[in-house]
Amino acid sequence: MTNIQVPPESGGWLFRGLRDAAGAPALMIVATMLGVGGLARDVGFPVWAADLSTLLIWAGPAQIILFGGIGAGASLPALALAILMSSMRFLPMTVSILPLVRAGGGRPWQIFMAAHLVSMTTWVEGLRRLPEVPLEGRIPYFLAFSAVIIGSGTISTHAGYYLYGAVSGPVAAGLLFMSPIFFTAALIRSAVSLADWIAIGLGFALAPFAFSYLPSGI
Repeated sequence: MTNIQVPPESGGWLFRGLRDAAGAPALMIVATMLGVGGLARDVGFPVWAADLSTLLIWAGPAQIILFGGIGAGASLPALALAILMSSMRFLPMTVSILPLVRAGGGRPWQIFMAAHLVSMTTWVEGLRRLPEVPLEGRIPYFLAFSAVIIGSGTISTHAGYYLYGAVSGPVAAGLLFMSPIFFTAALIRSAVSLADWIAIGLGFALAPFAFSYLPSGI
């Protein structure tokens, strides 16, 4: 995002955040969360619980662990531990992006909401877009961008609960895989330093080992 021509008022940056999210980022979330809604239905969860899991957990992999574990008869303490381990990745992501978000100030509730709304999509897109946003516009921009993402995710979770049975198994699996593909492409697009490329390369190199030898819940 370069040469942005937006008024410095909060309203202008809020609108820009809504507009920037309502494209490829929202579409990738929709594709992924359709599968989460279908999985919740398959294990017998009510639709409101599927929607609430998106709003509260806000992490597709953790939701898959939750619903898949329930379907497999796993104990609740074991599921809680697996979800905790899965979601630990959000701590360094949140710590790295919040200084960018709160650089222009902001109320405590705004910072709290920004921290909750950090996800793979909002993190990687925020790191790429926020440096181009003036300090006073960063909180409204990030909150608006994130609101579109989590709103799209919740709506598509609800829709997937009823529609996912209409597609074949391979198509359903492909939809779930759209989010990590988008995340990887966004990371490559925003990589500027040698450290960025080393981190991406190590991720690709270590992924087969992690998939083969680490517990599936992690």
